Amino acid sequence: MTNGIKAVIFDMDGTLLDTERIYQKYWKIAADELGYNLSTEQLLLLRSLGHSFGIEKMKELTGSAEAYDKIRDYRKKLMDPLMENMEVIPLKPKVKEALAFLKDKGIRLTVATATRRDRTVDYLTRTGLIEYFDELISAREVANGKPAPDVYLYACEQLGISPEEAFAVEDAPNGVRSAAAAGCRAIMVPDLTEPDDELRKLIVYRADDLLDAAEYINDWKENTR
Repeated sequence: MTNGIKAVIFDMDGTLLDTERIYQKYWKIAADELGYNLSTEQLLLLRSLGHSFGIEKMKELTGSAEAYDKIRDYRKKLMDPLMENMEVIPLKPKVKEALAFLKDKGIRLTVATATRRDRTVDYLTRTGLIEYFDELISAREVANGKPAPDVYLYACEQLGISPEEAFAVEDAPNGVRSAAAAGCRAIMVPDLTEPDDELRKLIVYRADDLLDAAEYINDWKENTR
């Protein structure tokens, strides 16, 4: 029996920042220019996927063990300068309202992202979100990225709580799988795709936006005192 919810752990790209569509655009450009015949739907399978899992998935899709790193490296070459020089990094709807609401309720907030730490700090600083978070966790700090549970387990360890005392807010299937496997209560705020039947079994709530998710978390917290 836990003492209720103590923290909320957020994915970053596609959940807090409206950047996943930018990533997907450049994954497609890079794949096309390198001669890989990959559909938009196939590339969506790579969202939030850890490196080793990405290699295996791309091998499954293309037959090549080298395809993932080739496409990813070229995508970064095309996209990184755009992100570094972007005047305003777009936010998902109601993100600041949601974070402020949860902080006001005394809930600790953390980011658990596939993005490397220095870039996470840069993006959250430039968007004015970094002040809301108690911890920033990169999947580069653990053995296995999403959909393995490592990043969520590590985030809970850093917070000094059990996974059952945390909600996880995600936009993509691999992130939901990671959070659920760790034992966190997963909420999905869909970005580019809706949850399918499999994902609906793994989430406790499908939210319309981040404020909707925050209000659900607070209601759950209040009702389990």
